[in-house]
Amino acid sequence: MRIAYLECFSGISGDMFLGALVDAGVPGALLEETVAALNLGARLEISRVDRSGISAAKVDVYARGEKDKPREQAHHDHHHDHEDGHHHQHEPVELLEHNYARGDAASRAGAPAPHTHEYGRGLKEIREIIGKTKISETAKAKAIAIFEALGKAEAKIHNQDIEAIHFHEVGAVDAMVDIVCAAVGAEALGVDEIVCSSLNVGGGTVKCAHGTFPVPAPATVELLKDAPVYSSGIQAELVTPTGAAIVKTLCTRFAGFPAMKMEKSGYGAGARDFPGHANVVRLTVGEADFEFAAKISQEAITVLEANLDDLNPQVFGYVMDRLLEEGALDAFAVPVQMKKNRPGTLLTVLCRPEDASKLTQLLFTETSTLGVRRREEKRQALARKWVTVDTRWGKIRMKVASMNGTVTNYAPEYEDCRRIAAENHVPLKTVMQEALQKYIPGTDRH
Repeated sequence: MRIAYLECFSGISGDMFLGALVDAGVPGALLEETVAALNLGARLEISRVDRSGISAAKVDVYARGEKDKPREQAHHDHHHDHEDGHHHQHEPVELLEHNYARGDAASRAGAPAPHTHEYGRGLKEIREIIGKTKISETAKAKAIAIFEALGKAEAKIHNQDIEAIHFHEVGAVDAMVDIVCAAVGAEALGVDEIVCSSLNVGGGTVKCAHGTFPVPAPATVELLKDAPVYSSGIQAELVTPTGAAIVKTLCTRFAGFPAMKMEKSGYGAGARDFPGHANVVRLTVGEADFEFAAKISQEAITVLEANLDDLNPQVFGYVMDRLLEEGALDAFAVPVQMKKNRPGTLLTVLCRPEDASKLTQLLFTETSTLGVRRREEKRQALARKWVTVDTRWGKIRMKVASMNGTVTNYAPEYEDCRRIAAENHVPLKTVMQEALQKYIPGTDRH
């Protein structure tokens, strides 16, 4: 089982995560191609920097010819330019203050009204831009999920509907690049899961579009609910909302350094250089041996069950999608005969114990059930990893399961095969058959 461990001892931001990915082996060219595919007029600059004696990869985003800056630095520069009479009217402070969003209530309070492209983007437009980008369907879904996590946090803070939120900072070009590249890069890393450490959030205050707030900012606090956090005393914003949303979406769990056979590691640098403190995030990639894989797969899981006999079938499909989006490990249904001889459906949800309460609430909110049963069980699973094979139409990932080091099952990734079949106008089964023929059990083709 291939895993990656993300150590956030100096917090995390979008650019730090990209730097760690590149330093851990994700091709910089892949991220540059992703930026070009977004067609937003942005570019990446990848360099090496020193952070308190640690050599790290630094990824900078250039939009409209200007480099993205830390939020407080951007606010300071904007204020300074305004005093000198050099403020550009097409770049309001909301765009310059990276990683914060605003609801429509701000517009009604007298702030500049949001406009497409230069003044902000709503989730609908962001989904459309990502949907048109030539990246994998899995990466598209992850990128959209990161933005939706941000949107939900902001919507709650501002008491707004999520679709009413306009991303005046996180919807800016630099953050769109951070998020989409994070999704593409995490997929290219080729791991089964990303585990995250506790997060050092920093301290002090930060200036946002709505005024001065204590660190961590409101959106970051909302995003990091249930995550282990602390402050080492550094008076700076170490975890940005974008960084928090990336962790919330891409990481499967929080834990100490896992047992693994380490293969490689990478360091991603933040924009600031603190005396005596390495402002980097570390990403370590390795292979867990079977004993460890079996140990973590024999974890306690929660099983939720509900009997449904009067739910619209269209709503049922929606509920299944929502459950998986909100973190359910699996969800399935079987037909049952209920009291008074009424046909019904038994809905079963498998989830992590920490997600049981929110998923129970979802069942009560979205279905007609009056009761949800809950029990704890143990789950065992084979060790799994991804292996890539080359076909005449392109690369396809294979999910490989093994026991005691021996391959027991393998299958081509459906989304890869579906995309290739559609792009090349060949039968899906033909693509899947060739992928199976190209894979030789027991070999790795990363």
